[in-house]
Amino acid sequence: MRAIEPWVEGPLTTFLTESSARLVLLMTSAGQVIAQHGFTRSLDVMAAAALGAGIVASTGELAKLLGPSPFGALVHQGTNQAVFLAPFTTPRGRWIGLVVYGKETSLGLIQLFFNRMVEDLSQSAPVEHARRAVLAENFEHELNASLRALFGR
Repeated sequence: MRAIEPWVEGPLTTFLTESSARLVLLMTSAGQVIAQHGFTRSLDVMAAAALGAGIVASTGELAKLLGPSPFGALVHQGTNQAVFLAPFTTPRGRWIGLVVYGKETSLGLIQLFFNRMVEDLSQSAPVEHARRAVLAENFEHELNASLRALFGR
C-alpha cells in the first residue's frame, strides 16, 4: 500500500483487512492519487485514476440532468470481479474511492466497510491542515504529461 498522506494509511489498511478488496485507489475528484493498494504498475494507477475521476464527473452531470438528487456509488459486476466506484467528502475535499473485489467478498461488505473507512478518514484528518489543498502547484502540468504518456499524444 502507498499513501501520500500518512493519516490515510490506518483507515485504508483496516478497510483492506475487513473487505478482502483486491485493488483500492483513493483519489481527489480531479484524479490525483492519494493512496493505492494492489496496482503493480504506475501507468495502471494513472489510467485508473483518470478514468475513475472521469466516470464520476460524467455520472454527476448526468444526475443533474435527470433530477434533483445526485447518484451514489457505481457498481460494475463481471464474472470474476467487480468494481465499486464512489465519491465521498473528507475534511480535505471531495474524494473518490475505486475498489476492485472478487468472489471472496460481496457488494454489501464492500459498502459497509467502505462507509466505515470514510468515517475513519474524516476522524483521522489532521485539523490544522483540513483546509489545505492536496494538489501540488504543478499538478496541471503533471496531469497533462501523464495523459500524453497514457494516450500517446
